[in-house]
Amino acid sequence: MSKFFNVTGFCRPDIHYMVNIDNKLADIKKLVDRNDYFVINRARQYGKTTVLKSLEKTLSADYSVFLISFEGITEETSESEEKFCRMFYNLIHNVIKYDKKSAISASLKEHVSGLLKEAANFRTLFQLSNFISELCLDAEKPIVLLIDEVDQAGNYKIFLDFLGMIRQKYLDRDRFPTFQSVILAGVYDIKNLKLKIRNDHEHQYNSPWNIAADFRVDMSFSADSIADMLTEYEQKFMTGMDVICMAALIYDYTSGYPFLVSRICKIIDEDVSGTGRFPNKTTAWTNEGFHEAIRLLLREPNLLFDDMIKKLAEYPELYTMLHNILFLNQKYSFDINSFVINLGFMFGYVRQADGRNAVTIANRIFEMKLNLFFLSEAEFKNGNELADIKNLNQFTKNGYLDMDLVMEKFAAYYQEIYRDNDQAFLEKNACKLFLMHLKQIINGTGNYYREAQTFDNTRMDVIVDYLGKQTVIELKVWRGERYHEDGESQLDRYLELHHLDVGYMLVFNFNKQKKVGMKKVIVNGKTIVETIV
Repeated sequence: MSKFFNVTGFCRPDIHYMVNIDNKLADIKKLVDRNDYFVINRARQYGKTTVLKSLEKTLSADYSVFLISFEGITEETSESEEKFCRMFYNLIHNVIKYDKKSAISASLKEHVSGLLKEAANFRTLFQLSNFISELCLDAEKPIVLLIDEVDQAGNYKIFLDFLGMIRQKYLDRDRFPTFQSVILAGVYDIKNLKLKIRNDHEHQYNSPWNIAADFRVDMSFSADSIADMLTEYEQKFMTGMDVICMAALIYDYTSGYPFLVSRICKIIDEDVSGTGRFPNKTTAWTNEGFHEAIRLLLREPNLLFDDMIKKLAEYPELYTMLHNILFLNQKYSFDINSFVINLGFMFGYVRQADGRNAVTIANRIFEMKLNLFFLSEAEFKNGNELADIKNLNQFTKNGYLDMDLVMEKFAAYYQEIYRDNDQAFLEKNACKLFLMHLKQIINGTGNYYREAQTFDNTRMDVIVDYLGKQTVIELKVWRGERYHEDGESQLDRYLELHHLDVGYMLVFNFNKQKKVGMKKVIVNGKTIVETIV
């Protein structure tokens, strides 16, 4: 079977193109070796199950590993100690009887089988605690317990009681046999499991497992590791792609989010290649093919995006923060103890900005998806205020976006549609109004995203990718001539960084005596098309 890019279930290096995670597994093993209990809590589809499956194999030389999952746990199995204990026993039994990949020795399997027969009538967590001690007492190698999908149990008090029992055994490990290490995997941090069974408005933390060691292993993919994966692919298909540049491009848009990395590669390989503009893999693995994959990704339904929208509905504070970051340029200090920032970070939607104590969107794909979502909502609410653009073909010239005309039409629409709105409304919604206009024009063909800062810490706003060609648009509010000239200099430096000769500046001037219109200025050899509305 030929290898392929996988985005469903866990990845296997023998059949899937995947990033090498040996260094991550080695770092995790160090925690196990020093007898740590910890939680691998990362966002959805961040490769947690793949790591656990691989870790089971890595640890098997030195430990007996029981890998179980709480996926599918129900209210019925969690309504009493007896039913929860029975479920746990059954999960252990399934490992020794049915798991073909398990490296547990025959003697330990026999030992466990005997214990399970004795446990037939066990009904309490105290009895389960004794079972664990018996399990670990005569094992020829220390036992490590891995539990995947712990979020499934997080709504039930019995699971918190179970964690409390495991915690007590850890504290008494010098007296009574217990696991070498217990590793839980899920989206929620253990301290947030208590939150899940409380009233949504209480927002209180009370960790049932305060023994957990910090888990600081970076689970994201670096540009170099993505390049290694693409190199293996390239050796098979000989597409002629620039592996280093393609890996850097993928990382630039995903910040190494595992699902997004694999999904982009899969779309290029299976959905872009073989189409009209990209008849083969050679044409697909290009800058243009990459941006076509981004266009398809942002418009497909998938579990990651669906869960994001669900979380925004579930947590209004998170909705507000993300919206304000994107459209109001509101700054939030990155404080992990803040409830809403903690949520956004835990779900993988925000991170701490590089070199600054500020909250920023976690990656460019999420930024683009959130833009689309918020603007779609705004269209429903403000559809009567949108200009009716009937002929979208007018905005292309030689197959590419005619940005001069895009800006010209927006200036006209702005004067016609928004001129009667009050200044407070316009200052708050100016950016959104332009993006709603832009979305109508490029929707289905191009993409756009916003950035809070450039590589040299200067300001810029919107980058449009249309059929692989980039255009930079600086959004500014008029604050006087000196501030305007600083904006021109900032845009010039950004154009220089990205080897572009033409850039655009949209200036919102709320002075009553303003002079509106378009003009071109030359700054250090770069052309800046300025539109003042």
